[in-house]
Amino acid sequence: MIGTWVSILPPLIAIIMVFATKRVLLSLGAGIVSGALLAASFGPVESLKNLLESVKATFWDGGLNTGNIYIILFILLLGVITAFVSLSGGSRAFAEWAVRHIKTKRGAKLLTVFLGIAIFVDDYFNALAVGQIARPITDQHRVSRAKLAYFIDSTSAPICVISPISSWGAFLIGQLALIFGGAAAISYSPLSAFIMMAPMNFYVIATLAMVFFLAWTNFDLFEMKRHEQLATETGQLFDPAKTIPGQLKEDFPVHAHGRVRDLVAPIVTLVAVTFAVMIWTGYLAGGSMSLLSIFENTDVSLALLSGGIIATLIAVVLYMQQMKNNETASYSLIGSAFINGLKAMMPPVLILIFAWSLSFLIGKLETGLYLSELVLKSNISVSFLPVIMFILACIMAFSTGSSWGSFGILMPIAGTIMIDAAPEMLLPALAAVLAGAVFGDHASPISDTTILSSTGAGCNHIDHVATQFPYALICALVATMGYIILGITGSIWIGLVGVIVILVVLFSVWTMKAKKEATQLSL
Repeated sequence: MIGTWVSILPPLIAIIMVFATKRVLLSLGAGIVSGALLAASFGPVESLKNLLESVKATFWDGGLNTGNIYIILFILLLGVITAFVSLSGGSRAFAEWAVRHIKTKRGAKLLTVFLGIAIFVDDYFNALAVGQIARPITDQHRVSRAKLAYFIDSTSAPICVISPISSWGAFLIGQLALIFGGAAAISYSPLSAFIMMAPMNFYVIATLAMVFFLAWTNFDLFEMKRHEQLATETGQLFDPAKTIPGQLKEDFPVHAHGRVRDLVAPIVTLVAVTFAVMIWTGYLAGGSMSLLSIFENTDVSLALLSGGIIATLIAVVLYMQQMKNNETASYSLIGSAFINGLKAMMPPVLILIFAWSLSFLIGKLETGLYLSELVLKSNISVSFLPVIMFILACIMAFSTGSSWGSFGILMPIAGTIMIDAAPEMLLPALAAVLAGAVFGDHASPISDTTILSSTGAGCNHIDHVATQFPYALICALVATMGYIILGITGSIWIGLVGVIVILVVLFSVWTMKAKKEATQLSL
């Protein structure tokens, strides 16, 4: 069953169950069990071994899997930081400051978008850090947590995939170097090729345009519209009956001793220490102060853990400084903050572990290789290979929840075909792979960045997936049209203009619809 059509069943089961049952862990568990059974051809002993191996691989993969372990510890520490910021009154003070300085809902949304673009070094870091900074501001201006999660998710992977100074950029430039090899037809360097591919990534262009449009206007679709109306009219930012990652279960004493620095100092420390350790570990491993070398060799997970530890210490110290003047402060509350912070982050940690386990079994079943072979066996004109590679990357990344896995499988395939058949279409085909993989990573309910975006926003995971998917799908359809135009005309720029024209028409129609609805309400 390995490498056959059956290999697509485990991720398919998980995704269908997520939407049908709204229970993420149950759905991922069903995908894991079905994957273990299929990989063992339903042999009970082998199936049990596969199940145990998938869980073990999260923590031990030929050695201690420090990358995953550090990410889990960082998420738990982020919950502790959030608890201490709340306990010290920092969240409340920062929100009051934000209301005085950021006076509109539009301003709160645009700030979130600009933060997402500015923190571009890593998608995990982006998803969690932006949420911590923006959440008090968007909460005060009644921006739903679902909308916040959408903004976070839409400015993490989509920005990282076009930024050469990022963990993604370094990885992809390394992949391009392997693909180009000694090919005589290639006249550009991997770095210059990566930069040239940015305007060819039609999905990212459509997504960023969509993000700015939604941040500037009050237009929304489907479930997102319901969430935004509820937040605006009642102040209910999320459904309290649902599991909200990072949501503290116990209210801390309310007091007036909180200061803006009680929130800003831990978050600034988190960003600064993480960035510094990324540069340091990249320099030690690469032996060069070149930014490309640093980000190619950096240890992101260690950097995140280091930043989390120092930021937690800063948050604790700031709270302890209040004990002289704050009558509600006590050492017993320090223990409560640690416990509540850890408890609040257990749901996303469990979801992430389950998603990694499912990803391991999908790799064992060679789901990605099966999908890629479908392209190799088909007789399609090379001019339409970019759109085919885009659609295949969408399906593969959505099914597996892994954009990097899709990069590793599809980029060499696209490169090999194009270098031999049509070198002038090499970069568009590679850019289409990146675009499709980002859509899958962006939209899939089993993607780690989707999970972490809902965690950063404090949004129920299923709510985030359901509200984001229509926008992601629309952007994917716009990108598909762009790649079809590119295939018909053979021109990258005509394809890009086609994407822009479609977006302008779409946004114009939506703007007129919003004005019409506003007029009807006023009457």
